[in-house]
Amino acid sequence: MRLDSYHPTIQFIYFVAAIAATICFNHPVFLVLSYLAVFLYSIKLNGVRQLVVNICLFPLVFVYAGYYAFYHHFGITALWSNFIDNSITLEAFIYGITIGIRIAAVFMWCSCIFTIVSTDKIIYLFGRISPKLSLFLSIILRSVPRIGIRAKKIALAREGIGKGCRKGNIFLRVWHLFGMISILVTWTLEDFLESAASMKSRGYSLKGRSAFSIYRFDYRDRGVVITMFACLTVLFMAILLDQTKIYYDPVIVIHRITPMSVVFYLVYGVFLLLPMGLQSVGEWRFNRINGKKYGYFEVYMVK
Repeated sequence: MRLDSYHPTIQFIYFVAAIAATICFNHPVFLVLSYLAVFLYSIKLNGVRQLVVNICLFPLVFVYAGYYAFYHHFGITALWSNFIDNSITLEAFIYGITIGIRIAAVFMWCSCIFTIVSTDKIIYLFGRISPKLSLFLSIILRSVPRIGIRAKKIALAREGIGKGCRKGNIFLRVWHLFGMISILVTWTLEDFLESAASMKSRGYSLKGRSAFSIYRFDYRDRGVVITMFACLTVLFMAILLDQTKIYYDPVIVIHRITPMSVVFYLVYGVFLLLPMGLQSVGEWRFNRINGKKYGYFEVYMVK
């Protein structure tokens, strides 16, 4: 079963921990595990379209690394010099790669969040703590896919009156593009105001307001929570033992890989692949049950 079938608290804990680990862990093994896990999980959730996006992100990592090394000068292993005779070092280039991998991984994690976390789950998690924050987050997440739909509608309508982005010379095309963006921004702001006024008129920000939810914390959720916190406890030990860091300035310094380090790597991989594993097992069990059911049906029909 997918992660969105579990309790919203589990989803919140998992994504916060995964993104925080991706940002904070700069050890190359942890970075590669983060990148590969979210690469596979995002494809599992969103299909071939996400695969194309992920492949396009990969060369951008090296583009950013080149840009970072061009403007940041530290390290002692000089590769070449730029046009103002500043050294471009191997340490700066590798550190730029690590930053690029982090950015790409966080971007892919956000695509998973948009697929798994819905508006009602945000309202459930933050509604009683901060109703205004939950309203703001729900409006933002809801508006992301709607902006694309509205942009297509506006572009189609303006094409019909001869003001599309592909009409006229280069100056008219730019002018038509700015006009479409202006309409889209105005429409989006109006929708924000209407949504906020609608929720306020329903008494959303009143104190003591009760909230209805269909989420219940069952034994299946408890098992997943225990597994997640066991993995996070081991990762916290890795942080205390300084196993998640690598130093790039002035030289690359990495801790020696020990059997305990391998255990940390395996636990981190299990934590990152936990949702995809649960989904794959659920799909396998579902197909197995359906295969048996249809098999019995065919045997009965033959008889």
